[in-house]
Amino acid sequence: MIGVFGGTFDPIHFGHLRTALDVMQGVGLEEIRFIPLHGAVHREQPLAAADLRLEMVRLAIRPQAGFVVDDREIQRAGDSYTVDTLASLRQELPRRRLCLLLGMDAFSGFADWYRPDEILELAHLIVMHRPGEQGPEDPRIKRLIETSRVSTSKQLLAQDHGSILFQPVTQLEISASKIRNLLDQGRTPRFLLPAAVLQFIENKGLYRTNHTK
Repeated sequence: MIGVFGGTFDPIHFGHLRTALDVMQGVGLEEIRFIPLHGAVHREQPLAAADLRLEMVRLAIRPQAGFVVDDREIQRAGDSYTVDTLASLRQELPRRRLCLLLGMDAFSGFADWYRPDEILELAHLIVMHRPGEQGPEDPRIKRLIETSRVSTSKQLLAQDHGSILFQPVTQLEISASKIRNLLDQGRTPRFLLPAAVLQFIENKGLYRTNHTK
């Protein structure tokens, strides 16, 4: 099974990396594909250019076997729709099961995504669940959980697509916005993201609107 982890990664940080590793080890995924979005739909656009975010992901995941960077959304350009990305992966990997990784917030709004039914025809959902997080309130999502939830990775393997697994992950209070704010204030975000990524950010002068290097 292959994990599909999309995001702006603006910048990528240990919160992304630790949760992805928790999922890969906990579920038994062969690999996780980190797919930086070219542009975000229904949310604030990334501050760093797509090619720079792609390079930050490359630097961040390099030490971890099974982590792979995938640039298909950046190469496609325009708005990034998950269903299109999964369809592209399915065409490329017809015999592999795809597992879309989602945080609880994203999953709570899944019913309003673009063509969610088609997403479930292409992949399983793995919902990354942190301690103490509240479950979705949307009745549409509650019904989906009732009909599609499984409790083990073996049950995911038994189906080609359409199942939902809740996977506990490590609670890390790290966010890309916090890192950007620290940099903008002239403070260091050291130990919140990989050293190689921080060095790249500093070399490029990223996320600094009020301070010089």
